[in-house]
Parts: sequence; structure tokens; C-alpha cells
Amino acid sequence: MENRVDIQIDGHIAIVKLNRPDKMNALDTAMFDAIIEAGEQCAANPSIRAVVLCGAGRAFCAGLDLSNFSPDNADSVSSNPLETRTHGIANKWQKAVWVWRELPVPVIAAVHGVSFGGGLQIMLGADIKFVAPDTKLCILEVKWGIIPDMAGTQLMRHSVRDDIIRELTYTHRVFSGEEAVNYGFATHTSDTPLEDAIKLAKEIASKSPSAVVMAKELLNKAPYLDQEKGLLEESILQDRIIGKKNQLEAVFAGLQKREGQFDDFR
Repeated sequence: MENRVDIQIDGHIAIVKLNRPDKMNALDTAMFDAIIEAGEQCAANPSIRAVVLCGAGRAFCAGLDLSNFSPDNADSVSSNPLETRTHGIANKWQKAVWVWRELPVPVIAAVHGVSFGGGLQIMLGADIKFVAPDTKLCILEVKWGIIPDMAGTQLMRHSVRDDIIRELTYTHRVFSGEEAVNYGFATHTSDTPLEDAIKLAKEIASKSPSAVVMAKELLNKAPYLDQEKGLLEESILQDRIIGKKNQLEAVFAGLQKREGQFDDFR
């Protein structure tokens, strides 16, 4: 991953750190590739039950490195049709965000410093977001004459009011971590977002991974299903885990007031 992204494993937790601090973790081609690879590595490791996504140095992510627009860059966003699907339902730029939504286990973002443009969209790929109150966030793309196109429009529409999204998109106004929570972009403000994210990740990892993985799959699908299909999907996924070893262990551990001893689910 050319040292662009660092992964540390702590028990059943993966701490994934964007690691280009001299550039405030700006997204060049190598960073995009490394983020996708990191997400795929986490998805392939069945012992991982939660992921913490954070940034090294002074910022979470300052957004696109302008080298992405250079005509000398064969992988630049202007050199290849973005509509070409290269990573499932996404192109490469979208996959750097969508990989966290597709990951079977919960992803918790710890955000500080700045989270601009593509960085904001990567944050949105997480299930839960802790953000420092003084963090600066921005839907930056219109400043550079482009539109948000890294899956952010498919993610923020579920939690942020439409008129707020439009105002922030059209004006690229910078807003704070506190405003991010009020608007719906983030979950909690925290003076120690990384510590709080790790604490929550450990709590999630202590639960039945079967239930957590199925819950994430259901919650990912639910907004796109009608009532009939949504009710059916609840039943289909429940049938996959109810009465199985991990579900019974969750019951026994709860009754016996002890930590559960769960098998990896994937």
C-alpha cells in the first residue's frame, strides 16, 4: 500500500489509518488504491469484528490531491470515463468510500482537523462517526468546478436534510464538527474521537459477530426496499443466525453475566 495506509490489529479490531500526514492525507492515486486495498484486507479477515478509520497527523483527510487532474497522470480523473464500472457497482474513486459501506462489519470513523471533499465522503462510508468539535468539514467539489461523485450523494441523503445538502454543495461552505452532528453528517462530537471510536469498536466486537454482520447487511439494504421486501429480508437474515451457536452463546452469556465466547462468522 506504499505506506499510504496503515492497518493495526488489536484483538478483533482493525485500526485503519490514512498515512500521508505531510499532505494532510490528501487523496492521490496511490492513496485511492491503498484505501481500497485496506478495505479489502479487512473484509478478507474473518477475525475482524469492527474497524476504526482515522487519519495520521493534523487531519482526517483534506480531500483530492490536485495531481488527480493532471493530464500527465494516466490515472487522472479526467483521463478515464468515470461511468465505467471497474469495482462492482462503482468506479475506483467511489470504491474508496463504498468499500467501507460494503464491509461486513461496522466501521467507525474518528475525524479531526479537516475532512474536505473526498475526505468527507470517505467519512460518510463509515457506519458511525466521532468528530472533534473544531473539525472543519466541507463539500468542496464545486470550488474546483466538479460535483460530489465519490458515493457521498448516496450516503448523506439518508441522514442529512435535502436543503442542507444543497446549500453546502452549492456554496462549499466550511462547517464545524458540532454543525456536522446537528446536520446529520456525524454521530457524536468528541474531544478524543480516536479513543472513543476504539472504545465503541471494542464494545461492538464483544457482541455476537453473526448478529452484528446480519444487522449491518439488513440496515444497508433497508432504505432501498419496499415494505414487503423489507419485512421478508428481516426474516431471511434472521433465519441465517437464530438457533445457531453464536446466537445461543449470546443468550447463555447474558444469563450467566459473562463475556460471550463467539466463533468468527464469516
